[in-house]
Amino acid sequence: MKTSRLFLLLGVAALIATFFALDLQYYLTLENLKAQQIGITYYRLAHPMLASALYAALYIAVTALSLPGATILTLAGGAVFGLVWGTLIVSFASTIGATLAFLAARFLLRDWVISRFSNRLQVIDEGVSRDGAFYLFTLRLVPLFPFFMINLAMGLTPIKTRTFYWISQVGMLAGTVVYVNAGTQLAKIDSLSAILSPALLGSFALLGLFPLVTKKMLEFFKQRKIYANWPKPNHFDNNLIVIGAGAGGLVSAYIAAAVKAKVTLIEKHKMGGDCLNTGCVPSKALIRSAKLLSHIKRAGEFGIAKAEAEFDFAALMERVQQVIKTVAPHDSTERYTELGVEIIEGSAKIVSPWAVEVTTVDGVKTITSRAIVIAAGARPLVPAIPGLANIDYLTSDNIWNLSYLPKRLLVLGGGPIGCELTQTFARLGSQVTHVEMAPRLMLREDSEVSYIVQASFEAEGVDVKVNHTAKEFIVEDGEHIMLAEHDGQIVKIAFDKVLIAIGRAANVQGYGVEELGIALSPRNTLEINPFQQTNYPSIFAVGDVAGPYQFTHTAAHQAWYAAVNALFGQFKKFRTDYSVIPWSTFTDPEVARVGLNEQDAQAQNVAYEVSTYGLDDLDRAIADGEAHGFVKVLTVPGKDKILGVTIVGEHAGDLLAEFVLAMKHGIGLNKILGTIHIYPTLAEANKYVAGVWKRNHAPKVLLAWLGRYHTWRRKV
Repeated sequence: MKTSRLFLLLGVAALIATFFALDLQYYLTLENLKAQQIGITYYRLAHPMLASALYAALYIAVTALSLPGATILTLAGGAVFGLVWGTLIVSFASTIGATLAFLAARFLLRDWVISRFSNRLQVIDEGVSRDGAFYLFTLRLVPLFPFFMINLAMGLTPIKTRTFYWISQVGMLAGTVVYVNAGTQLAKIDSLSAILSPALLGSFALLGLFPLVTKKMLEFFKQRKIYANWPKPNHFDNNLIVIGAGAGGLVSAYIAAAVKAKVTLIEKHKMGGDCLNTGCVPSKALIRSAKLLSHIKRAGEFGIAKAEAEFDFAALMERVQQVIKTVAPHDSTERYTELGVEIIEGSAKIVSPWAVEVTTVDGVKTITSRAIVIAAGARPLVPAIPGLANIDYLTSDNIWNLSYLPKRLLVLGGGPIGCELTQTFARLGSQVTHVEMAPRLMLREDSEVSYIVQASFEAEGVDVKVNHTAKEFIVEDGEHIMLAEHDGQIVKIAFDKVLIAIGRAANVQGYGVEELGIALSPRNTLEINPFQQTNYPSIFAVGDVAGPYQFTHTAAHQAWYAAVNALFGQFKKFRTDYSVIPWSTFTDPEVARVGLNEQDAQAQNVAYEVSTYGLDDLDRAIADGEAHGFVKVLTVPGKDKILGVTIVGEHAGDLLAEFVLAMKHGIGLNKILGTIHIYPTLAEANKYVAGVWKRNHAPKVLLAWLGRYHTWRRKV
């Protein structure tokens, strides 16, 4: 704990302890107030300004320290200063004291709470950031909630101090007036419970609910305004229409059909979307072929004197297509039709919040639905670099159409797609130049991860050029050349083919988004709320078109929430849970991650400890000739709670699953350590990294005493 926090904590504790040790609470009782009323009133008449200042200071101190007695002091304000002046002093003193308590709780406890409950706090913080003023106002108007608890609890949230102050000032005013007014009739009060009647409490509660009711009414009228220009059908053809048959669209349709809703799925291209046809499936198929070739080249490491392989690139690409065909039935029209989904092959255009116009080879028809899910996906992002349009460039969409292996391949972009395909084509025999404008590859990962991957690339002959920014593409003497800026100089890079892999852009055009005025986010994705809804409550969005993640598994994850909220949202809506999102980059070595890494934790000011286990120590990795990489776990300081995990090594994506489960269900490293893992497997690395944490937190004093005990036992 920082010195300033320690001093503040000790100071507050000392003041509170003094209050109770000297039995000062006796002076803040109804009986004592009545007994001392005349004397206090005479003092106020003799010294009006000093009496007001001392009273305000005492009130501020009591509320700032969360001591019992604020109610008595409020009554005293009415009894001594009268209704108007008493209300004025109490209103400002109580608010200042409450704000001091709020700031103290934030200063002392906010970071500690974040470090230990960051995942659970995310939803709370989002709600407070969005509606905190309404919640606070409601709580202030309902005297049943102890105000000192509200002060401390709100200090643990991200609500702004000025918002807390003015809402508290306004919200506590009604209760202040009631108690100060009661204080003007102090002689008639026999107990504090007599001040607030059930009717008055009910009135305060209704008043407190008023802002929330108002908010709901504003949302209702806002929706009415949004829908004003769109006549709502008297009845609907469907319960749900889904646009796009990628992962998000397929899962949305599947869920709707499973609960017996009438659902139509519209796809203009191929079932399965990018993942099946141009993304996950083909890339992993080609990566597998390339990895086999890399193992053959390493034959000497496995005691094999000589091993060679001949291959035809066109045959490898044919295998890729065959893999796609083998997987395709999982996402096929036939399968989903059997599940109860109506499949339409055609182009969709949303023409109203409840209607979609579909253009097929048979013509145009309009389908109405209570809800619509947009799962339109994304496309490769192509930068506006001069000269690029004049080159037959490759992207992750069309690279699968190659029938020959490029001799010299230039890969632009150091993210997952660029890295995976860089290594793959280098292993197939291309001379690959990998260009990234950032200081290192895979910028979202910790720096040591980037350096391991880059070292692996360079060992396989890849020319990695970081801090190089593409400026122009030209043709010089019949040769394709990219001009890149590096350290203020222009560098020429010759190539035969260039792969653009700098990211993917959401598909937000061509199906009615502009015409309806569906809002876009700053990332140029469809703007969605925590329930996957766009600004039209009947229209939902999932997957790459919505963000914030561009993973197949997160698209499927979002789809559950979108489908359930679309079909049953009138009864209960569910916020999409992003607390535990894993991902993997399928380079060699693989890189897999869930939760925070070190650079994320530092950026978010989250305290953490690191436990690392090197795979060069793992028996199975040594036996497999894959003794490289590591498992790194971030935990809450002093505890085994997992904040995040990064794995670099063979089958990292598979090994990560145990940690994903652990984080999702609050399982710590102690339980992973106590779980039997098969020997010899790579999965033992998960147990061993838990062992590293355990050794770092061994009870040294207890172990020293145990050593003395065993020494004594040997002597008796």
